[in-house]
Amino acid sequence: MAQRALTGVKPTGEPHLGNWLGAIQPALDLARSYDTFYFIADYHALTSVHAGDDMRRYVRSITATYLAFGLDPEKSVFYRQSDVPEIFELSWILSCFTPKGFMNRAHAYKDAVSKNLAAGKDADDGIGMGLFGYPVLMAADILMFNADVVPVGADQKQHVEFARDIAERFNGNYGEAVFHLPEPRISSTVKTVIGLDGRKMSKSYDNTIPLFLEEKALLKRINQIVTNSQSPEEPKDPDQSHVFSLHQLLLDANAEKEARKQYQAGGMGWGMAKKMFFESLNEKLRGPRSEYNRLIADPNHLDRILEKGKERARSIATPFLDRIRLLTGIR
Repeated sequence: MAQRALTGVKPTGEPHLGNWLGAIQPALDLARSYDTFYFIADYHALTSVHAGDDMRRYVRSITATYLAFGLDPEKSVFYRQSDVPEIFELSWILSCFTPKGFMNRAHAYKDAVSKNLAAGKDADDGIGMGLFGYPVLMAADILMFNADVVPVGADQKQHVEFARDIAERFNGNYGEAVFHLPEPRISSTVKTVIGLDGRKMSKSYDNTIPLFLEEKALLKRINQIVTNSQSPEEPKDPDQSHVFSLHQLLLDANAEKEARKQYQAGGMGWGMAKKMFFESLNEKLRGPRSEYNRLIADPNHLDRILEKGKERARSIATPFLDRIRLLTGIR
C-alpha cells in the first residue's frame, strides 16, 4: 500500500509564479509515488481574507489552477477544507492535548508579537485566535488523513513537528497508535522564487507575476523586474540578476548554461533578457492558461469536482473520527 502525501494551499489571492514553482508543481509531482491528498485551506485563509466574494473567487481560482496543471481528481483526493467538518471536531479534540506553550512558540505568532513589540504596541495587539490556534488546525488537517509525508518549505517544517508532538501525546494517552507520525518532506530542488524586486515573491509585497495573465499583460509585468544600470554592451553576472534568477527556474541544465554564456558575453540589454524569460515562461503557460480560462468560465463544473472530493474525503474522515470519539468517550 502506497504511503499518503498531503498538502494544502491557502486561497488568499490569485495564483502566481511562486505558487506554481514553489508549491503546486512539487505537490503534483508526488502523485507519481504516493496516494495524494490535496486540499484548499479556506478556513486557514480566514485569518486574512474577510470578504466572502473574494474567498469564493480565490477557492475557484485555486481549484482551476491545480486542474490546469494536471491534477487528476479521480486519482487524488482533492477537497475543500471547509467541506470536511470532521477536521474541525478533531481540531478541538487535539487542542485539549496541546500545551499552550506549543502555541507560544509557533513561528507566525512569535513573528506577530515581535513586530508589535518593535512598534511599541501591546504584544498581542491585533492577533486573533485564528492565528494563535493555527497550528492545531494544521495538525488536524494532517492527522485526520494519517498523512505519512507532508511537503513543506523549510520555514513551515514546524507545522509538521507540532502535528507529530500532538499525535504522540494523544497516542500515548490512549495507548494506541491512532495517528501516524507524519514526516516533513523538504525538497532540495525547490528554490525560493524571487519577485520583481528581488525579495521573495509574495502577494504581501505586491511583487508577483500572476500565472494566467494574457500575453501582453505578462510581458508588461516581466518588464517591471528591477535591474541595474548596465549598458547592453557590458557583460552581466547572471548570479546577480533578478531576471536570470527567475528564468533559470524554467530551464534545463543545457539551456541554463547557454543563457549564462549570453549574459557573460555582453551585447545583450536587459530588455532582451526579459524578453527571453517571457518567451520561456509564456510557452510553458500557454496550455495551462487556456485550460484555466476554460475551467474558470464554468464555476458549476469546479463546484462539482469539489463536491466529489468532499465525498471521498468524508468517506475516510467520518469512520476515523468515530473511532476517536469512542476512544475519548464522546460516543
